[in-house]
Amino acid sequence: MNSPEEIFSFLSRHIGPSPDEQKEMLEAIGFPTLEELIDAIVPRTVRTLRSLDLPAPLTESEALAALRKLSEKNRIFRSYLGMGYSAAITPAVIRRNILENPDWYTPYTPYQAEISQGRLEALLTFQTLVADLAGLDVANASLLDADTAAAEAMILSLRIRTPSNSKRFLVSPLCHPQTIAVVQTRAEPLGIQVDLRDPMDDDLPVENYFGALLPYPTTDGLLLDYTQAIGSLRKSGVTVVMHVDPLALSIFRSPGEFGADIAIGSMQRFGLPLGYGGPHPGFLAARSAYLRKMPGRIVGISRDREGRAALRLALQTREQHIRREKATSNICTAQALPAVVAAFYAIHHGPSGLRAIAEGIRTLTNRLAWGLGAMGIPIPPGPRFDTVAAILPQSESDSLLRRAQGAGINLRRLPSGLGISLDETTQERDLFDLLSLFAAERGLTQLPPPPADQEVSPIPPNLRRNAPLLPQPIFRENRSEAQLVRYMRRLAARDINLTTSMIPLGSCTMKLNAAAEMLPMLWDAFSQIHPFCPLDQAQGYQGMLGDLERWLKEITGMEAVSFQPAAGSQGELAGLLAIRAYHCAQDQSDRNICLLPISAHGTNAASAAAAGFSLMPLLCDGEGRLDLEDLRRKLAEAGARVAAIMVTYPSTYGFFEDTLPEVIRMVREAGGLVYLDGANANAFLGLCRPGELGVDVCHLNLHKTFAIPHGGGGPGAGPIAVSRALVPFLPSHPFLPLSSSSPLGPVSGSPWGNAGVYPITWMFLAMTGAQGVTQCAKVALLSANYVARRLTPYFRLVFHGRSGFVAHECIVDLRPWKECGIEVDDVAKRLADFGFHAPTVSWPVPGTLMIEPTECETKEELDRFCDAMITIHSELEKVRKGELPLDDNPLRNAPHTATAVAAESWPHSYGRETAAFPLPWVRERKYWPPVARVDNVFGDRYPVCAWPKSSEANLENE
Repeated sequence: MNSPEEIFSFLSRHIGPSPDEQKEMLEAIGFPTLEELIDAIVPRTVRTLRSLDLPAPLTESEALAALRKLSEKNRIFRSYLGMGYSAAITPAVIRRNILENPDWYTPYTPYQAEISQGRLEALLTFQTLVADLAGLDVANASLLDADTAAAEAMILSLRIRTPSNSKRFLVSPLCHPQTIAVVQTRAEPLGIQVDLRDPMDDDLPVENYFGALLPYPTTDGLLLDYTQAIGSLRKSGVTVVMHVDPLALSIFRSPGEFGADIAIGSMQRFGLPLGYGGPHPGFLAARSAYLRKMPGRIVGISRDREGRAALRLALQTREQHIRREKATSNICTAQALPAVVAAFYAIHHGPSGLRAIAEGIRTLTNRLAWGLGAMGIPIPPGPRFDTVAAILPQSESDSLLRRAQGAGINLRRLPSGLGISLDETTQERDLFDLLSLFAAERGLTQLPPPPADQEVSPIPPNLRRNAPLLPQPIFRENRSEAQLVRYMRRLAARDINLTTSMIPLGSCTMKLNAAAEMLPMLWDAFSQIHPFCPLDQAQGYQGMLGDLERWLKEITGMEAVSFQPAAGSQGELAGLLAIRAYHCAQDQSDRNICLLPISAHGTNAASAAAAGFSLMPLLCDGEGRLDLEDLRRKLAEAGARVAAIMVTYPSTYGFFEDTLPEVIRMVREAGGLVYLDGANANAFLGLCRPGELGVDVCHLNLHKTFAIPHGGGGPGAGPIAVSRALVPFLPSHPFLPLSSSSPLGPVSGSPWGNAGVYPITWMFLAMTGAQGVTQCAKVALLSANYVARRLTPYFRLVFHGRSGFVAHECIVDLRPWKECGIEVDDVAKRLADFGFHAPTVSWPVPGTLMIEPTECETKEELDRFCDAMITIHSELEKVRKGELPLDDNPLRNAPHTATAVAAESWPHSYGRETAAFPLPWVRERKYWPPVARVDNVFGDRYPVCAWPKSSEANLENE
């Protein structure tokens, strides 16, 4: 009989296999106890000698109550701080059906196009929205935030101009402070000089620059006419980037109309909560000529085998998982779910609604400016959208800030006075309260009446948007809520996610995202906090981050944690930049070589290149282990230039290497530091502590190991944990004065990255505790070895540890059937007919599948997947033996759509039953792929990355 503690235990619901099922799995593997299996898998050389010291686990209700109490320490002020972050209203239909819906937040990145058509369509809508607002040809499917997008645009501009005699990038000093700081951080290791100069200066030596960044509007709120400046810059071959407010572009002239080359920004105010800085979808739009050099993922329209339009991730040869250090960016996880929210926000409101929201903000802003001016407060002249700068002496600014704080209002301090940024939540009473503050400060007993809406000055013709706004049909359909909900549901039904079946992607850790973990994220006390508010208003967040830092330090054995990186790839970059800064501080700036095993994640290579390192590859032996002799040779060859080694643990080949301590010793003796990629941390929780092994920095993918959902490709979170030597070199931020002593600038626009999703990880750790966290790792190892044991009679296991066991994932070999004309992709597509997402395809070894089941899947689900693979093996063998034709078999023709199966004609050598219902249990849980095999070559040869526009005649009645 279960004890009350077990009945209410979160862990008993988080871990899939029951104790009896675990016993059955152990018997199948040949071990009497789980502890004995773990001893066989994890080498003694890396095992920690003590248990984790974490708080006792809480039940779901206890954890929710504790976090609620912590959240109440946050104080929600009316924040008019702006700087790229604005309060926004998330329409209830989007909150309920997207943000709170596991159909949308549990899928993986849509690399398997046939089973990802729903979110691919939503992301294509996002791209179309961004490109149209910007007046440019193409946009990507999101970046991490606006400020890293500015840095990516700088690097793209340099790539466009290569070869170029210049490595100087012009940045207007009127950009937001954090934007300037992030661009400077990214520029320095690449040898790019950032010049802060007025781009409208007549004496500007434009020929000296490869690119320029212009704010629109400026940080103090003005929209400048850049026509002449952009003409002059482009005439000299300078690539022009504009940092824009996308909502303003619904009524103001677009970058494309100015002649700009690239536009970047954030879609946060399209329905995304503030969330203390994120997650928010950054974006980059550009001319079509730059499409193949753009960073980030891009959705394109192709066609499937049956002739229908089908979507896919286009031009993947640009990306880090293929091109490694030569990739256009190190970005892997971006902001897919927030991008989906922004897309539906635009669909929900439509062009007329967006214009009305924008015009309402502009009207209130101009009325505020008029009211302040009527009090004798100098206001810089010029068109504005949402921000007013009040020119004030410092003493009056200080007094007003105190008065505003007392009224529960946040104003922004400017060098010349105060800034006030309005948003779609601002009402008439807010305008009255703001004017009352200034009137009281000036001793005025009566407010000057602000002008009526109709009296506000119109947008000057040279700055008015002339192009039609969002002429694509998608933004004019589904206007009623009934239609919109059905559309959302149709899209969700096209995808495989964790509500459908397990997602066994190797190195991706697609574990449960429990409802209790997800709930607090959208509490007002967490979602409505501005990232630049005074720290005393965010004590709940600071307390939560403090808890997380203590817990993650304990788990990793490290000295300190930075939460700024907004993804694992950004964590890699931050950690490598910290290593670089450390060597420079030791007067060893010549240490610029990063050693990288050939088995490493592609992001490792791309991140090392972005951090300014030269790469030196390290070989692995025939059993997948790092070749120590090759390491010894490479260390001798590099000599005093060795900066670091990047290792993933357990190895990306899916096992624990017992030589890791020796590798660390050799690198440290050569003067290098050790970076541990924590992508596979789910395998070592409570079993290994990187700090004890001599690791200097590791990042943790909270969207893998610590229960934050993948969201179809983001958001993620990639905090870094560092040793004592690297604590002084953690990322700083211009709005964190206590960290200003660090020589490393910010890597993200927000001081705490994607802080809005950190409540998820807090809940996970609070409900699991020390024993629970360790049990998660142990069961993950058990599940992977159970799957490996079931499949090895049919598929060769490519790598395993010395004891013959894998870690949390296993790699099975499909290459033996290549001679029959069957590729690993055929097996991946065939799994969709069984209702399964494919494991990781052809990585880290071409022609293989890497399978990671996680601790959350029941034995029943594991057996279903194994039965599917074993059935596929029988089909492979029938092809090999000639019982099925090479060119007409269930593998080559997969996936099978309902249209094909129900057609009158069935010209295949196998039956419809085999195609659609290959095992009996498939009938009761059938997933129908919405498209047949997608044509990748066609999609890349003829890239179309936005929805087509309606004819002008269809827009006349809007």
